[in-house]
Amino acid sequence: MASQILAISGSLQQRSKNLLLLTTASALMPADVELVLFDGIRDLPHFNPDLEATAVPDSVRRWRQALIDSDAVLIASPEYGFSLPGVLKNAIDWVIGSGELEGKVVAVTAAVPAPERGRRGLQALLDTLSAVRAEIVGGEPIAAGPTFESQVGALVRELVQTVGARARRFN
Repeated sequence: MASQILAISGSLQQRSKNLLLLTTASALMPADVELVLFDGIRDLPHFNPDLEATAVPDSVRRWRQALIDSDAVLIASPEYGFSLPGVLKNAIDWVIGSGELEGKVVAVTAAVPAPERGRRGLQALLDTLSAVRAEIVGGEPIAAGPTFESQVGALVRELVQTVGARARRFN
C-alpha cells in the first residue's frame, strides 16, 4: 500500500524557497510514496470557534480532509519575525480542537540562505505542534548550496522510515 505525505509550505510566495524544497522532496520520494502539495492554507479564514458553531467553512473542511487522507505531513516554512508565519499558525489552530493533526508524523524544516537562519521560526513551529502531540521528524533548517538536495533527501528518507515504522507498530 502506498503512503501519502501532505506537503505544506508556510510561505504564500509563488517562488518561495520553501516551495522549491517541497518540489525537491517530491522528486526524491520513493515510488510507493505520493507527496501531495496542499496550497489551501491561504484560503482558510482566521481561526474563530464561532464559525464551527454555525457551519465549518469549505476551506477548513478541505484542510481537515487532506490531513485525514495523509499518513504524514512535511512542512517547509520560513521564519517571519522570529516566529512561524501567521497563515501556518492559523492552519494549525483550525485542527487543534478537531484532531486531524493529533499524533501525526510531521517533518519540519526551513529553506534558508545560511545554516544559522530559520531556527527561531522552526522552534515556534515545534512549540505549536506540541499542542497536537505530533511525532516530529527533522527540525533543522536546510541551507541553499551544494548540499541542499542531499539534505532534503536525508529528511525524506527519515520521514518515510518513520511512517513505515509507525505503520508496523500499529498493524
